[in-house]
Amino acid sequence: MTSEPSRASTRAADASASRRRDLADRDDIAELVTAFYTRAFADPLLGPIFVDVAHMDLDHHLPIMCDFWQTVLFNAGLYRRNALQLHYVLHARHPLDERHFERWLSLWTTTVDDLYAGPVAERAKLQATRIAGSIHRRLDGRSGSEFETIGRRDAPTVVEFGRHVSTEPTAAER
Repeated sequence: MTSEPSRASTRAADASASRRRDLADRDDIAELVTAFYTRAFADPLLGPIFVDVAHMDLDHHLPIMCDFWQTVLFNAGLYRRNALQLHYVLHARHPLDERHFERWLSLWTTTVDDLYAGPVAERAKLQATRIAGSIHRRLDGRSGSEFETIGRRDAPTVVEFGRHVSTEPTAAER
């Protein structure tokens, strides 16, 4: 009996998703970005950063973010700014930590899921996850790569005529 509500809620979610359409053009992106920033400005953690620290003017910012997401999702080539540099400036004014990136991503994902369903909507969530992770790692002074935990191996040792020879350059070769 306890599995029935979860099956019912899964069916309801599937039915709801089947009624939503996928992101298709700039108008869809504008709807998504507007809905997201409405939520972000109202959020108790992110809102004060957007309003009090960044002093974000939404009328100015929304077309830029539409350019960004249209470029990310549809390869439109419209966004030509440096998103990382903008976040470095913001981070200097108000340190951004994991909580901020997790909340941003949660709001973005929920907004996408509430409005759209399909391959482009899934890509919007995947790319947002990658972008948030990369910017967070870079602001934290680490590599932007999600593969940063792969360690560097020591240089291999080569066996030459029965004796071990390091492939590291000698002092004379440096």
